[in-house]
Amino acid sequence: MFLLDPRKYFTLADAEKVVTSGEELGFSEAAIKNIKNCRIYLDKKLATQNEAVYGINTGFGSLCNVVIPKKDLEQLQENLVKSHACGMGEEVPRDVIKIMLLLKIRNFIYGKSAVSIETAERMLFFYNNDILPVIYQQGSLGASGDLAPLAHLTLPLIGLGEVYYKGKKITTEQLYKNLKLKPVKLQSKEGLALLNGTQFMSAYAVWCLIKSNHLNKLADLTGSIALDGFFGRTEPFCEAIQNVRPHKGQIETGRAVRNYLKGSKIAEKKKETVQDPYSFRCIPQVHGATKDVVRHVTEVIETEINSVTDNPTIFPENDEIISGGNFHGQPLAMALDYLAIAISELGSISERRIYQLISGARNLPPFLVANPGINSGFMIPQYTAASIVSQSKQLCSPASVDSIVSSNGQEDHVSMGANGATKCYKVIENTYKILAIEFMNATQALEFRRPLKSSPLIEKTVAVYRKNVAFIENDKLMHNEINKSLKFVESLNLE
Repeated sequence: MFLLDPRKYFTLADAEKVVTSGEELGFSEAAIKNIKNCRIYLDKKLATQNEAVYGINTGFGSLCNVVIPKKDLEQLQENLVKSHACGMGEEVPRDVIKIMLLLKIRNFIYGKSAVSIETAERMLFFYNNDILPVIYQQGSLGASGDLAPLAHLTLPLIGLGEVYYKGKKITTEQLYKNLKLKPVKLQSKEGLALLNGTQFMSAYAVWCLIKSNHLNKLADLTGSIALDGFFGRTEPFCEAIQNVRPHKGQIETGRAVRNYLKGSKIAEKKKETVQDPYSFRCIPQVHGATKDVVRHVTEVIETEINSVTDNPTIFPENDEIISGGNFHGQPLAMALDYLAIAISELGSISERRIYQLISGARNLPPFLVANPGINSGFMIPQYTAASIVSQSKQLCSPASVDSIVSSNGQEDHVSMGANGATKCYKVIENTYKILAIEFMNATQALEFRRPLKSSPLIEKTVAVYRKNVAFIENDKLMHNEINKSLKFVESLNLE
């Protein structure tokens, strides 16, 4: 069991380990103490004062000055959840929902949110039993937290909405009947604590970063295979070149390509051409810049997932309840825009290598088939890659520069980070598809270099790949081959 402990820094690696291992979550003693103490403090505070405190005994947004009688505080919280569940569009992928649950639960362990231990434990029960609320991608402005998607995350607590359980979508009412559970009765402040926060944006960001780390390694490997297939030069990857422009990502990329090509007979053979196109020669600079962006965004997101982002924030130790703006998603919005641009560039340079491989240069046959003309070969996969690259470029228009006033002007600047999150997710998916096409092209080109062989590592990888995707001698249904290539690269272990 992985214990959620407020005293321990939670890294991206921790998040990946937890969500991929299937390990159950639990609360440390310190977390339980914090959750209980904060709730006790708020209950005492409400029993001894009549002062208006935003979201606890007032309305929400521009209704912040409407004081709610004590007898209606529980109904206020339930109404909040129901009225804010306005999500539209496609469903959030279930692996992202799992991360949302994890991050929402983590938000409670600092004892600043005043949720009851019963509410926290019910969410823990959902996580550990893979009960995933149905959530929709559209609806959050990324400013007052991710209100609409987090409302859908919360609905099952009060017996409403739908969930995925054992792989099937069912109503929460049916789930509770099957498991003999009763809905949670939300107390003062709980609905707001559940709905305020950045867990929609940050869950997408965690997923995107996990995939980005894999994509960086995949792009280096694929580019290395393509370099040998193109009969390219290895001097641009030498250590000396990287060290005189010592960006960390560039150094890492040069080292990775050298390691992938170590022992390659193709790489060792003398080349007649003096230079290669930028899409090959500048792999360290382009791939390296993406690595540096991922490093920066990881720092931003790790800070976020170790933070309290709901509102108001309760400080029992100082006897203070402060209404602030920690739910505003601007740090995430900008980081997700930056990450989308960086990952898109991996796809952009990959498509250029695809184009070079089918061009008929370097003694390769046009479109990488032995009998071009009767066979179109790899002509149209390049079209597909170009189309996907273009879509990614369009998706890289930044979300964070937009803002639309809401809540009668009370929420007059928003981050649009939720849209940045879903766009970045799509760019990640697109980049896998482009690299899958390059992998097909690069391995096809290698066959025209025989009897010369690439490195032992690459040859071993290609041998496994050939069990999934055959060498193309004559035209076949390329959609199927691309999908098989995509499945291979997505699951390729690159540790």
